Amino acid sequence: MPELPEVETIVRCLRPRLAGREIRKVRVFFRPIVRRPGAAGLGPLQGRTVLGVGRRGKMIVVRLSGGMSLLFHLKMTGQLFCCAAGAPRDKHTHLAISFRDSRGELRFRDIRKFGFALAVPAAEDGSVPELSRLGPEPLSLGFEEFRSAFAGRRGRIKARLLDQEIIAGIGNIYADEILFEAGIHPEADVSRLSGAAWRRLWSAVRAVLRRAIRHRGTTLRDYRDGDGEPGGFQARLRVYGREGLACRRCGAPVRRRRVAGRSSHFCPRCQRKRG
Repeated sequence: MPELPEVETIVRCLRPRLAGREIRKVRVFFRPIVRRPGAAGLGPLQGRTVLGVGRRGKMIVVRLSGGMSLLFHLKMTGQLFCCAAGAPRDKHTHLAISFRDSRGELRFRDIRKFGFALAVPAAEDGSVPELSRLGPEPLSLGFEEFRSAFAGRRGRIKARLLDQEIIAGIGNIYADEILFEAGIHPEADVSRLSGAAWRRLWSAVRAVLRRAIRHRGTTLRDYRDGDGEPGGFQARLRVYGREGLACRRCGAPVRRRRVAGRSSHFCPRCQRKRG
């Protein structure tokens, strides 16, 4: 699933291409991709102007004139990108939006069909479950705010980093990379982390996510940016997907273990389990 760096990269690609454009036509090729379609589906979007493109957690939020929002969740294999209106469209392209005075169009492609598009009044954004339950954005938190988000929590730190109600946007890839950067074992108990460990974790969240955004996200299979191009951070992963390979820091073999129902990659030497 695209995580915060991938979604942020898509948003930064789309923002200058869509801002100020008036929607000419919306074509839906696979009706279930539209959540709560109602009688008109996405038809009411026609004629509205794109005011901005943003991100909340792992969701893309397109602000439109007339107090409407168009939301996209990419889920596992979704892709949202701009291309020439005449470019070939394959069977996995489920939605296309064209614009006046533009030869390009916005397309939503999803092989597994788990993703969705949703049009809602901007004032109702908070009622969308994927948005209403989200915790704060990790890159906007100071240290004390970051630590407070985990206050009173128990359990393994890997599981808590993945909890979108605590902090938004971090998934399996970046949780592993963040814990490696911070030198914290994925099974470490949240309630037993020292002040120094929390400080390292906060710094690692900011460093890893910003680095991944700078390299336009991680493409392991399906992810593409807003131009349809792969990311580059996969070449810089230090533990995720590197089971049995030498740790880039100390040379010990990277291990993989099931933690909170997810595969977790870590270095047993750089991320020793305390206590």
